[in-house]
Amino acid sequence: METIIFTVLVLSSMGVLLAVILYFVAQKFKVFEDPRIDEVAEILPGANCGGCGYAGCRAFAEALVKNDDISTLLCPVGGSSVMNKAAEHLGKTAAVKDPLIAVVRCSGSCEARPRTNLFEGAKSCAVMSTTYSGDTGCSFGCLGQGDCVVACTFDAIYINPETLLPEVDEEKCTACGSCVKVCPKFIIELRKKGPKNRRIYVSCVNKDKGGVARKSCGAACIGCIKCQKVCAFDAITIASNLAYIDNTKCRLCRKCVTECPTNAIRELNFPPKKQEVKSE
Repeated sequence: METIIFTVLVLSSMGVLLAVILYFVAQKFKVFEDPRIDEVAEILPGANCGGCGYAGCRAFAEALVKNDDISTLLCPVGGSSVMNKAAEHLGKTAAVKDPLIAVVRCSGSCEARPRTNLFEGAKSCAVMSTTYSGDTGCSFGCLGQGDCVVACTFDAIYINPETLLPEVDEEKCTACGSCVKVCPKFIIELRKKGPKNRRIYVSCVNKDKGGVARKSCGAACIGCIKCQKVCAFDAITIASNLAYIDNTKCRLCRKCVTECPTNAIRELNFPPKKQEVKSE
């Protein structure tokens, strides 16, 4: 009986001693967490899409709290309204940034870019891109397997069954950039939404020379520089036989659109152009 009592006392003493040691160790290595992190996390949309560049909304909230200058930080889902609210809560200033949207830079529909072979592998752009250049004559264009659709958590992109090209739902797109990251052909990019959602961009990424590009796709940019010549704002550059429009310089005059011989330059959400009435 004495042995049992002694054993209980020893174990109890050891338990108390270990508890005291653990308490002091916990106090020694205690990590203070700013309560504002949880408060800011509540302001954020909670999408955890990673579009801000952080692992989730809470990680982004921590960055907002710890950084004195948050001008380079942006929550693409919440936009300026959420950023301003979070900044006001922290007594900081959020930078004014233009809202962005995902843009698909490929017009190689089935009609413009006929299929030359049949792909029978896994329905994945990532897999397909490592197997061969594609099932059309253009090795730069969209593969149409829908990796971007799977990556989008906002149901903002889908594959058009007629063109086999991805299309973006402007009402749902949050510019999180998930579709941009998964596209192995780099045909999707984030661009400014523009005033009244009006945008002009070159819907092609084909870097082949003009004749080769035109042969593989009727809607390809052929690098003819006609668009560059008519642009009065220095917004168009030609590199590797391909035109590109800088959306920070473009003034949406649309002169390049009418000048493009292959209709590779797209204009979105513009009203129809007025027809000039010729006097007799």
